[in-house]
Amino acid sequence: MTVSRTICLGFLAVILTGTMLLMLPFSTSSGQWNDPIVALFTSTSAVCVTGHVVVDTATHFSRFGQFAIALLIQVGGLGYMTVTTFLLLLLGRRFGLKDKIAIQQALDRRALQGSTQILKSIIATTLIFELTGAFLLLLVFVPDLGWNKAIGFALFHSVSAWNNAGFALFSDNLAGYRGSFLINAVITGLIIFGGIGYEVILEFYLMLRERLLQQKLKTARTLNFQVAVSTTLFLLIGGTVAIWAIEIRNPQTLGALSLPEQLLAAWFQAVTARTAGFNTIDEGKITTAGLFVTIALMLIGGSPGGTAGGIKTTTARLLSSCTYAILQGKESVTLYRRQVPNSLLLKAIAVTFGSLMTVIFATILIALADPKLNFINILFEVVSAFATVGLSTGITAGLTSFSKLVLVATMYIGRVGVLLLISALLGDPRIGAVRYPEESLLVG
Repeated sequence: MTVSRTICLGFLAVILTGTMLLMLPFSTSSGQWNDPIVALFTSTSAVCVTGHVVVDTATHFSRFGQFAIALLIQVGGLGYMTVTTFLLLLLGRRFGLKDKIAIQQALDRRALQGSTQILKSIIATTLIFELTGAFLLLLVFVPDLGWNKAIGFALFHSVSAWNNAGFALFSDNLAGYRGSFLINAVITGLIIFGGIGYEVILEFYLMLRERLLQQKLKTARTLNFQVAVSTTLFLLIGGTVAIWAIEIRNPQTLGALSLPEQLLAAWFQAVTARTAGFNTIDEGKITTAGLFVTIALMLIGGSPGGTAGGIKTTTARLLSSCTYAILQGKESVTLYRRQVPNSLLLKAIAVTFGSLMTVIFATILIALADPKLNFINILFEVVSAFATVGLSTGITAGLTSFSKLVLVATMYIGRVGVLLLISALLGDPRIGAVRYPEESLLVG
């Protein structure tokens, strides 16, 4: 079996296991068997770290059900191959070539070397951030909920935020904490670091350590680090300004808030749109322009190697750099004095094209199954599912069973990746030895 098939089937196995767990009577607060569609949708949303829900997680599921969801989020965020390989590593098994290739593909790494070390670093980084986040959330949750309830809530929301899942144990998500600076800072911090990629975090840590120890910088900033960080900052700042400028006159979202709350809510919306799914304002009351800005942020998503979805920041940056290179009359793309290989440009185009085709196809299917729904709401729902965001204008629960299954498939494709799924279905590509003559054609 190819590595791509192992990863895709592994995610399916986890989803089906989660579905069976969430169907059990003790997973629901009512003590009755869960609806299979609800269990499948919730399991897929958790494993694909999306956050889309068709029922209220806070009231529909029991404590066991909520624990199962948190566990599925953790496995889905780390990735099937990361979790299984780490467990095998704990049992004393050595890494073979196939294991290293699997980790390389699962984490979108460029090299095979250091797979064991990067795996340990990922687990350690995850635990450090999640436990730190949970501790900080306790400072707010304990006075509101008491110690017994606060500990579970803090851990759940920290895991959900770090893995960019967006599941919450409050019926209004995090709208009740819209004005809390600490909640906004902790949740958005976890979302950003969880979605920026483990290699970027590691590189930042090494550079920070060298600066604090006043050593000569031995760690040169990689192109991936520079592109991921700069593009992320641009999207966060630009997204915050755009959402604030658009929604400031909308009394149903930002218009009725004080200036500090407006800025906090706009910042939170810009961050969470990049594949997290938490919300502090009602998405169903955002203006059409605000929804389009959110759709753009969702589609781009986070950075490679992290817990976020979307086409990724590096892909978007490469496409924009291609446009800039053409306008300058260049035949190659350069970023930060580095020439980008043509193979990466082809991959960026393939990822974007495959993603757009998936979104278009899913949107058409849902529009046919639920013809009374507004187009912008359907598009928002589909992009949110594909980019594993989880934000919704409030139409998810009312969709037909067919439309819900379309969203399940869309979430799955968005999590495993379009190219990886095609590779799993068609087999790993073979490099052809034949070269054909070149010929030009009209474009644009």
